[in-house]
Amino acid sequence: MTVRDEAPHILVVDDDRRIRELLKSFLTTNGFRVTAAGNTEEARAAMTSFTFDLLVVDVMMPGESGIDFTRALRANSDVPVLFLSALSESGDRIEGLASGGDDYLPKPFEPRELLLRLRNILRRKIQVAPQRTEITMGTCTFNPQRGEFRRDGQTVKLTTRERDLLRMFAARPGEPISRAELAGGSSGESMRAVDVQINRLRRKIEKDPATPVYLQTVRGSGYILYTD
Repeated sequence: MTVRDEAPHILVVDDDRRIRELLKSFLTTNGFRVTAAGNTEEARAAMTSFTFDLLVVDVMMPGESGIDFTRALRANSDVPVLFLSALSESGDRIEGLASGGDDYLPKPFEPRELLLRLRNILRRKIQVAPQRTEITMGTCTFNPQRGEFRRDGQTVKLTTRERDLLRMFAARPGEPISRAELAGGSSGESMRAVDVQINRLRRKIEKDPATPVYLQTVRGSGYILYTD
């Protein structure tokens, strides 16, 4: 089955290879784009390369559990998480939801129920997500909701930090944003790191990064993004 490029992208995190493959096959057949990870380390690596619309996370995994992974994730991401677990007591479900999970499905489960729960979560996400159109910068476009950046029609990989910065600029085009705000209120090394990230973004946006047209410096203030 051919999956549409704009189809929701789901990350499946489960240490059981058989379950990963079954879920990937089932969800792909039902029209989703799917990436699979065998542990939370692989999941984090995948999240630096792709923007996911939803995570399906096993609770009990060697090393870092799905619960601990989600708690850490919630420090800087609101991507929806559906837990899968053989632990089915009410206390287990409460712990999963309290850690930041959006739903909790005990194993074994009916595949159709999983599909319905995923679609319900995605529907809620669309209803509450801010509706912003793509922004255009010359031959480049950026979709803030999906976090996708294209240049000359081709998808260009962004780091998580680059994507976050572009979302901030896209929310306030033509408005200066201070380095402190871009750094999240931090100072010192974090603010200097913003300059490094800006330079990297310019190499992806600008024809001549040394003479930027779109992502410009505001002397004594920070940076500003101009769009077409």
